[in-house]
Amino acid sequence: MARLKITPLDDRIVVEQHEAEEITAGGIVLPDQAKEKPTRGTCVAAGPGKLLESGNRGPLSVKVGDDVLYGKYSGTEVDINEKKYTVLRESDVLAIIEK
Repeated sequence: MARLKITPLDDRIVVEQHEAEEITAGGIVLPDQAKEKPTRGTCVAAGPGKLLESGNRGPLSVKVGDDVLYGKYSGTEVDINEKKYTVLRESDVLAIIEK
């Protein structure tokens, strides 16, 4: 995995989106317009953690390399080097997928 030249701030993470499903479980091929927005991806960058009132940083639960599920309308989509990424807060992550 190439090093991504973006550093998220505070409790934000950058997720590389997994491709949307092209074929349903029943074998129906979906056109581009019918594909759902991806809600699964791999964390490729993580911020230092949320700044607490004490002046310390709260550690993140999500680490670089974790596969995560996140809300369909969470975060902000960005294109970097022709790849789609989502920048979102750690609180928008619904689950970490165990490998």
